[in-house]
Amino acid sequence: MTKQVQQLDRVIIRFAGDSGDGMQLAGDRFTQETASFGNDLSTLPNFPAEIRAPAGTLPGVSSFQLHFADHDILTPGDAPDVLVAMNPAALKANLADVPRGADIIANTDEFTKRNLGKVGYEANPLEDGSLEAYQVHAIPLTSVTVKALEGFDISRKDAERAKNMFALGLLSWLYNRPVDGTFRYLDSRFAARPSILAANKAAFQAGWNYGETTEAFSVQYEVKPARLQPGTYRNITGNLALAYGLVAASRRSGLPLFLGSYPITPASDILHELSKLKRFGVRTMQAEDEISGVGAALGASFGGGLGVTSTSGPGMCLKAETIGLAASVELPLVVCDIQRAGPSTGMPTKTEQADLLMAMFGRNGESPIAVVAPATPADCFDIALEAVRIAVKYRTPVVILSDGYLANGSEPWRVPAVDGLPRLRDEFKFASGNVVVDGAAGPAFQPFRRDPATLARPWAVPGTPGLEHRIGGIEKADGSGNISYDPDNHDAMVRLRQAKIDGIAADISPVVVDDPDGAARVLVLGWGSTYGTIGAAVRRVRVAGGSIAQAHLRHLSPFPPNLGEVLRSYDKVLVPEINLGQLALLLRGRYLVDVVSYNRVRGLPFRAAELADVIQDVIAHV
Repeated sequence: MTKQVQQLDRVIIRFAGDSGDGMQLAGDRFTQETASFGNDLSTLPNFPAEIRAPAGTLPGVSSFQLHFADHDILTPGDAPDVLVAMNPAALKANLADVPRGADIIANTDEFTKRNLGKVGYEANPLEDGSLEAYQVHAIPLTSVTVKALEGFDISRKDAERAKNMFALGLLSWLYNRPVDGTFRYLDSRFAARPSILAANKAAFQAGWNYGETTEAFSVQYEVKPARLQPGTYRNITGNLALAYGLVAASRRSGLPLFLGSYPITPASDILHELSKLKRFGVRTMQAEDEISGVGAALGASFGGGLGVTSTSGPGMCLKAETIGLAASVELPLVVCDIQRAGPSTGMPTKTEQADLLMAMFGRNGESPIAVVAPATPADCFDIALEAVRIAVKYRTPVVILSDGYLANGSEPWRVPAVDGLPRLRDEFKFASGNVVVDGAAGPAFQPFRRDPATLARPWAVPGTPGLEHRIGGIEKADGSGNISYDPDNHDAMVRLRQAKIDGIAADISPVVVDDPDGAARVLVLGWGSTYGTIGAAVRRVRVAGGSIAQAHLRHLSPFPPNLGEVLRSYDKVLVPEINLGQLALLLRGRYLVDVVSYNRVRGLPFRAAELADVIQDVIAHV
């Protein structure tokens, strides 16, 4: 059947189903093929928080949203153009996000009376007219897949499991996606199970053929590749980029990388990825708890290595004492906090950026440390290098505030040239031992004598002759490092540690403001994962004729040196955050600027349309 091919500039697809329906796999494979095709893209995986939620229930719904386009995009999109609903729960959980006129591909085999009842449907929405505002494609995905696999030596259960490959094949046909990468992936994953391999390939092909032959789809769509800067690209998630960035920092600094970590959602992938990279001198330890993980990492730094630990909010609470110890003994330590919704266990698979104040102040006493935050999944690579640079140069703990949205989301990443990466080995040097001349030793080692430029103390590798010194959490005398309870010395040491962190501001980039015509009276200021949504919302406002400026913070402790000047240059400063106003609180206290705080804590990123409306409202009231 010859079908019309329609050109589109962008598409948003959401795969949704039970946690066992393979929606994350289908979405990931569609994403990888889209990346290889050359589209710009952004993804939002959304996992159920329950490990074993009852099948067919709302808590068990898993989804994967992909936004791809022939131009530069910044977010996974506000609303799907296509919803693939594998059961009634997937439909009900996602329908509110689907705009009128959008396509819904529903697996009719799962719309049984029992499954409908699990989610409160009294009648079948595919039959009662309640979906007449949408383009509904009711397809018996399960039974069609089973029928296509009748000749294969597999169980019916395995045949039913392949329905995600059927759906993937159908969507791949519908949007002209490549297929070779998916077949190579299947070859690798099921190499030891040839019957399952053949069945999955056949299911995928059956879905493709269904699209070609059915009258349900009369149009095929095409989204051309985006115009990207020349270079080598790959699709990358935030956690993978962070892991690669840490390895790159290790190689560029000459320091062996040690990760001490306890598995916790959504940070565990960092441990998983780094554990595969032993050939680069990486050592990983899956500790028995959060305290052991950070303690081992600090020990690695004491021993002259690059100590790193990864966690999420609950783990940060447990690591606080050791992070305070690192601030006291003034050793480099990188802490990757992949934020999730709290408090306590909260919503483990949902995103939030509510750990900022904990990262800044969540330790006893005056224990200042550096805090940085990536803006996009790909930026996690660069922020890892920056965190290591600050940590080793200033001998301080550095917290990286990523979050679940960045960690699991993906985008195209232009692989950088190694020669263009920072030369971190030039940022520090180890202390050298005392020189003995004519039998007389040089002056006694001063473990807390500071570099006048950075206020960093010497980094003395244990075992170096002449560099023996005390270390621990009790206050130390300035210079000698001897235990001291002297009030004046304590006051001096507290101020020195703070001055060291404050001094980093002179060594970081100033805030860059995007204000094209220079006439904006309102500035939108963000940090972390709000970058994409703010950028997309600002684009909408400007297209509508609004004058608006935007800026984004990657350094949060200390703030960039020109931040106060920037804030005072605008009549109003809007700060959107996925918390209840933590950055806004800091800005008000530090710069006495009455910022406008906009906050949502739904476990999801902001939507661009929603934020654009807020910006327009602020502009209207200036």
